[in-house]
Amino acid sequence: MNSILYPACALVSLLALVFKLRVIRTDRSPTQLGLVGNFFFLFVTFTVSTPAVWIAISRAVGIVNFSGLLSQSTVILSAACQQLVLLHLSHTRDVAWRKAVPRLAALATVLVGMVALFFTATSAGENPGDFALTRAKYYPAYIALYLLGYAANQIDIGVMGWRYAKIAPTPWLRRGLRLVAASLPFGMIYTGCRVADIVAGQFGTTGHPWEPIAQLAIAGTVLKTVGWTLPDWGRYLGAAREWFELRRTHRELAPLHRAVTAQVPEPVLALDDGADLRTRLYRRLVEIRDAQWALRTWMDPAVADAARRRATAAGLADDDLAAAIEAAQLKDALQAKARDRRPEALTSTPRIAQPQDLAAELAFQRKLARAFAESPSPQPLEPALPTSCP
Repeated sequence: MNSILYPACALVSLLALVFKLRVIRTDRSPTQLGLVGNFFFLFVTFTVSTPAVWIAISRAVGIVNFSGLLSQSTVILSAACQQLVLLHLSHTRDVAWRKAVPRLAALATVLVGMVALFFTATSAGENPGDFALTRAKYYPAYIALYLLGYAANQIDIGVMGWRYAKIAPTPWLRRGLRLVAASLPFGMIYTGCRVADIVAGQFGTTGHPWEPIAQLAIAGTVLKTVGWTLPDWGRYLGAAREWFELRRTHRELAPLHRAVTAQVPEPVLALDDGADLRTRLYRRLVEIRDAQWALRTWMDPAVADAARRRATAAGLADDDLAAAIEAAQLKDALQAKARDRRPEALTSTPRIAQPQDLAAELAFQRKLARAFAESPSPQPLEPALPTSCP
């Protein structure tokens, strides 16, 4: 599994690193630099953990399982970078560095201790596939110190990420920090598996049965990587979603727009070929409303009353009720205009709903378009009686 899982995670980390390197060309704040460091150390971690690379590096250095020490050290360094990012997001620079000092000192102590214990725990063979598991059995002090630093970092990152997500200034930053916090259970699962390895080793057995769970838990790092980069590329996702929503709305309003402007073409303005979708949609909203007002003199108040009774009986209320009434009025008015039969009584206003802003108007016209498509056609008008000659 390591031959597939770790290269995949390394690729994700590399893509995030390349993306962030482009960002820091214009923004070299501590948060951005910290994220660059985080992705770099993650890339090193997963690259070194790949079995073929693991063996090559250890042989090049001439120290058995040196790759294990390197990969686990970069895990700690990656977490330190993430802590710096969260501290600088949550506090001013001076306060952030003051709070970072004890954290960095503790991590430095963990790293020094890991190096010391590693060289007293070196085994006779390379263990690219189960380094942590083997160390848990034969050298529990080394792996226990690593797990202490790892778990403390993960908890600190998860807690800080969740707290700041509540007050982060932008939606995509809030979403990204929630994803970062959501990766905490994966870290705890990994820690639990390694603690179980230590316990199992003391009873003369190994943790091989649950090793796949530990390896998959490491993949939770990908979730954290997505969370850290989401504030940068999330806005493009939001823009794409907005474009598709505008496109969908423009298409939904097309039948209603064609129906009303076919008989009231005056409100329609020719737009340049280069007009963007937002402009076209705005014009469509205006033209539908203008045509609706122009059709007011063909609207029969009795039609609105009948439509209200039917819609109320069907359980409609609020904007749904208003859309049903306006749709019935429009259909009847279009038929009356086509037959040149004005009602005896006139409607004072064609509007039942009164949206307060553009977004509300857009939402209501979508309901109006659906109600217009679903509204039953008015009963045919009775033919006019012939006028007798005097």
